[in-house]
Amino acid sequence: MAEAIKIDELDIAFKEQVLEKIPDAGFDLCLTCGTCTGGCPASEQFDMDPRKLVRMLNLGMDDQIKKSNWIWVCSMCGRCLFVCPMNVDIPKLVYNLRKSVPRENRPKGIIGSCDQHIRSGNAMGVPTKDFIFTVTDVAEEIAEEQPEFKDLKVSVDREGAMMALNQNSREPVTEPDELGPLWKILHTVGADWTYPSVMWAGENYCMFLADDEGWKYILEEFVFHIDNNIKSPMVVNTE
Repeated sequence: MAEAIKIDELDIAFKEQVLEKIPDAGFDLCLTCGTCTGGCPASEQFDMDPRKLVRMLNLGMDDQIKKSNWIWVCSMCGRCLFVCPMNVDIPKLVYNLRKSVPRENRPKGIIGSCDQHIRSGNAMGVPTKDFIFTVTDVAEEIAEEQPEFKDLKVSVDREGAMMALNQNSREPVTEPDELGPLWKILHTVGADWTYPSVMWAGENYCMFLADDEGWKYILEEFVFHIDNNIKSPMVVNTE
């Protein structure tokens, strides 16, 4: 039989730290109804789920929570928060749990993708000239082979376009044929759009890593380029 938890021996130190940053997180309002867990795609991974996470937090089981790798399989999609009748902010809890882990101890793959994005503008490390060549080449191929899209054009850094569109950097490298379907939709509806050449990737592993400085840098570079060079009034994030 599992050993009983002695409430009077527990210390809710981490819970209090998180509440200092997000006082409206509502952890004490949790009803343990399980609605969050029922819709969570990461539920039961690493023997954890959103409801269990909040219960452990409220019981002061800080060490056990911090040892769990579940915080890295949660996508912070927000579905749990959306369905929670008490509006308990589990995604922000997960984010703060990630921040509590020393950076060097966070998943190496995510660290690498974050650092790569900062260096090259995308998590795959694609040189900008290669990205421009790929999208131009694929667009020309579609226009040549599919008569209904003979006027299809894809631009990069076209000043004044209504929309600046970002792109998952995996597709130009491993799945260039997957670029076309979205372009065809935009072409069919007559959308006025362009790709940026700076921080053009839609993914942001620095956010997933809970690296505030890296996340901020990527967004600031992206926004500066859109506002000052392309001057598009709208950004469409494909991710």
